[in-house]
Amino acid sequence: MDGTILNIQNYAVHDGPGIRTLVFLKGCPLRCAWCCNPESQSAGAQLRYISFRCKTCMACVEHCPTGSVSAGNGEVRRIFDECNACSGKNCIDACNYDAVSVSGREISSDELIKIIARDIPFYRNSGGGVTFSGGEPLMQGAFLLEVLQGCKKLDIHTTVETCGWSDRKTLHNILPFTNLFLYDLKIIDPGQHLCHTGQPVDPIIGNLKFIASENADIIIRFPLIPGITDTAQNVKNIAETMNVIKLNRICLEPYHSLGREKYDEHGMEYGLDHVVQYEHSQVIAFRDYFQELGFQCEIA
Repeated sequence: MDGTILNIQNYAVHDGPGIRTLVFLKGCPLRCAWCCNPESQSAGAQLRYISFRCKTCMACVEHCPTGSVSAGNGEVRRIFDECNACSGKNCIDACNYDAVSVSGREISSDELIKIIARDIPFYRNSGGGVTFSGGEPLMQGAFLLEVLQGCKKLDIHTTVETCGWSDRKTLHNILPFTNLFLYDLKIIDPGQHLCHTGQPVDPIIGNLKFIASENADIIIRFPLIPGITDTAQNVKNIAETMNVIKLNRICLEPYHSLGREKYDEHGMEYGLDHVVQYEHSQVIAFRDYFQELGFQCEIA
């Protein structure tokens, strides 16, 4: 079975125990304004244009089959919505400066398992394994299941990082082959969650209760976004939700703008330019709050 991935990162150490291979799958049902991998939201391949590499040679304009690239005033202009991600790789092959590329590629489950298996010695020595992230890996449920099953046969520790938005059948299918869930909880208030992510929160809470009832190993991941998720009420709601479901481990993910350039490179709009990153002391205060309530709390 084929799936669409964004990237494979080796020797990751922050997305599960030990040294890990981190696989980013394409596609996500949420549209969080703070997403640091915006190119992972679309399920299909997307054009990426890194403008500072461009030398305005105009070769891409000559080879574009859709007319989505044009020249004007000595500049290259791109209409991303009209681009077909260079299905023929016309503009990519024409560019001599690596300014144009495609985010996302198809890969078979067998090939991906072979790539993951290359680092088995590192997994064994460090207690690591493979982590599937995204995007939302559950959007490619059948493909994910095949790869998880293949990893299980090789005795590779598996982690799935998920926003929890999925049909119950997909979760049920992958449970026996997933050693750890890194489960995002962003906002508990239904109206606020819908406003800031584009989807209702109830299915996410319901799925979290389901996998917890099946004794899944779960670490909650809580993105701290100034003025959005870090309000006193939402932080309290996160803690209460975890208590109700009897979960004890949480990892704080403070806001950063490291993925800001990716929005421009993929023709996407970034809406948080007004947000300032936390001081370290502010993040420590959130950690102390959860620890004082008896949670095992770490900072990503």
